[in-house]
Amino acid sequence: MVYQPQLKQDKRKGKPALPKGKFVQPPNFDKERLYFQEVDAFELLEESSSPKKVGTWTMGSMTEEGPLPAVCSRLETWLLSRKLNPSCGPSSTLSKILDTPATGLETIRDIDFNSSDLRTLERTEPSNSQLHATKTGENKSLLNESLIESDNSLLINDKMLLAQNGQGCGDIEAAVKKLSLVSTSSVDGDHISPFSALLAICGQSAPSTLEDVFSSGPETVVKIGEGTYGEAFKVGNYVCKIVPFDGDFRVNGEIQKRSEELLEEVLLSKTLNQLRGNDGESYNLCRTFIESIEFKVCQGSYDAALIRAWEDWDDRHGSENDHPKEFPDKQCYVVFVQEHGGKDLESFVLLNFDEARTLLIQVTAGLAVAESAYEFEHRDLHWGNILVSRSDSVTLQFTLDGRNMLVKTYGLIISIIDFTLSRINTGDRILYLDLSSDPDLFKGPKGDKQSETYRRMKEVTEDWWEGSYPKTNVLWLVYLVDILLMKKSFERTSKNERDLRSLKKRLDQYNSAKEAILDPFFSDLFVESDPKA
Repeated sequence: MVYQPQLKQDKRKGKPALPKGKFVQPPNFDKERLYFQEVDAFELLEESSSPKKVGTWTMGSMTEEGPLPAVCSRLETWLLSRKLNPSCGPSSTLSKILDTPATGLETIRDIDFNSSDLRTLERTEPSNSQLHATKTGENKSLLNESLIESDNSLLINDKMLLAQNGQGCGDIEAAVKKLSLVSTSSVDGDHISPFSALLAICGQSAPSTLEDVFSSGPETVVKIGEGTYGEAFKVGNYVCKIVPFDGDFRVNGEIQKRSEELLEEVLLSKTLNQLRGNDGESYNLCRTFIESIEFKVCQGSYDAALIRAWEDWDDRHGSENDHPKEFPDKQCYVVFVQEHGGKDLESFVLLNFDEARTLLIQVTAGLAVAESAYEFEHRDLHWGNILVSRSDSVTLQFTLDGRNMLVKTYGLIISIIDFTLSRINTGDRILYLDLSSDPDLFKGPKGDKQSETYRRMKEVTEDWWEGSYPKTNVLWLVYLVDILLMKKSFERTSKNERDLRSLKKRLDQYNSAKEAILDPFFSDLFVESDPKA
């Protein structure tokens, strides 16, 4: 027990006695009254108990009232210091200021840009499904390049700051207003909304219409599939996935995706395209991930050809989705134009054990290459997201950490699709979906292999989805082995089944697809090149 001395309390003094026989003048508060009247004549801004709303955040077509971000307070503090001491310049450029996370109301000179507060790979409070940036040296992201090309006015530096401030930061309030990140339009001064960023990364200055995209050619439009968040149509040799977003009503029972989520998926798809080697990269290469040909932002009602194709599908299969003619005229969509990768594994007919083996090695090798190149995790690799097609190719090449590997195809080519839940490190930013904000994903039926895989992912990541956990890729390889054993019928012997069960047990010991590709189950599927070499 720590001794804490009691402090003596001052005795309460009573009022002094009035002198006898003397008249006491009442106190005069005229001076104080004048002072407070003078103070009340001024309009209080930031200190007011009910401040005026001076800005709104704009996200796509949704406008939400909100307070100014802390960066605006910093800029005002900085501008005030410039006014009081114009000879003293800033210690860092405005571009650094805008990249700095909010840390209170300290001045710009007090911010330590090398402090631990700026690291995003450490465990932090969960944030929603938006873009999460990680600075790594001088790397430039696909988004940055597109935005620079589309609008050079977004480049901000100290010279622009001085020009906006006029003569020695004379009007602080006006300068802060010009430099504010808050906007009531999609692009206002220095701020670019997620919707405008999505347009920029798709190479557009304004949305197209679905009619422009689908009615310009002679190709027949056929619906080939559907999902919770959109529809898939075949047009010629391509597949077009149409995803509605930024609407204020539910689609197929789910809240529509936001611009940020679609921007993330487009960036991720563009990054995986680089594994195909079209830009000269040769250290990690594969063609396992579906090639994305083009991305389009559209707005308006569904095209008549699309509605006919949707209704034909509904007549044959019975659609579980809402009819697209229910969309309003202002509805926005992103159209993903991709190569046709064949049928999904659920509906594809495997003929024999060799085809099952090449399926497993192509998926494992593709994941291993993407892990090495971008810390990639698919996180949703169920049998609907694996496409299979027949080909005359005998072998398929993969390049893993500079080593070339040829694998036997047995006439099958595998393509992985749908990167909605995926996580990737592009080199200067980490893209991922915070699955902790979707607890229903982990409430599937007990014993269902897909639902159990989601729950095992949650255990591995400890519900922190920004981090790198390549073990999640292995969990989906285990799922695939279970699917081959339990859901797919093909010619196989009892020894083949034992080999698959043994592989499943060994997969539990691996922490990544890069480790799994070295399993002896795959050894005789390599041609000419040994991955262990």
